[in-house]
Amino acid sequence: MTIEDRDDAHLITHALAKHTLSQLRDVETEQVSFRKGLVKLGRICGYEIIDGRMETEYVEIDTPLEPTMGERVRGLDDVVIINVLRAATPFVEGLLKAFPRARQGVISASRDEEAGREEDGSFPITVDYVKLPEIHEEDTVIIADPMLATGSTMCTVLEHVIENSPEPEHLIVLSAVSAPEGLLRVDETHPEADLLTVSIDDRLDDDGFIVPGLGDAGDRAFRTT
Repeated sequence: MTIEDRDDAHLITHALAKHTLSQLRDVETEQVSFRKGLVKLGRICGYEIIDGRMETEYVEIDTPLEPTMGERVRGLDDVVIINVLRAATPFVEGLLKAFPRARQGVISASRDEEAGREEDGSFPITVDYVKLPEIHEEDTVIIADPMLATGSTMCTVLEHVIENSPEPEHLIVLSAVSAPEGLLRVDETHPEADLLTVSIDDRLDDDGFIVPGLGDAGDRAFRTT
């Protein structure tokens, strides 16, 4: 198993996930390679979720020679992936390679950096657009955002996801890099969420950015700087 328990979160330790994240961190990684890297990392994380969070069941199979028993993953048709715009778009593209039949939701949420951080270290969050599929009790819901910094955005997104919805079988918050402060905030505010990340970084700087991090994932993926 390549998912390890780390206090407030679970760490994806697959060697290829760590390798890909290292490429994403590199300042020399240009836009196309960065975007492809996020897609690749999303696919790896998707496979790890299948292996670490989903069950299999035995099924009878007729091979060309004789019947046999095999295994299949349960619940692959009961997956909801929520894209936190905009940085998560290539990340979700990779997840869809692992969950091609997933129902998809979109939430456009961003922190108001001009307003500055609150006394508790959080940011005020602006939500511009929400479109979510219906969520059922048997679903695995994956909320994808490559960067979990202060946790302010993710807490707001979670409020929209769980509002008027039954508790799903799995509620997973998936990130590439996370700050300890953000993980703690989300865990305390929404203990029902399973926090998965590829890296728990050192800290947040005074502006609320993850250090060492990988820069602004949206800007690097969409070449908006």
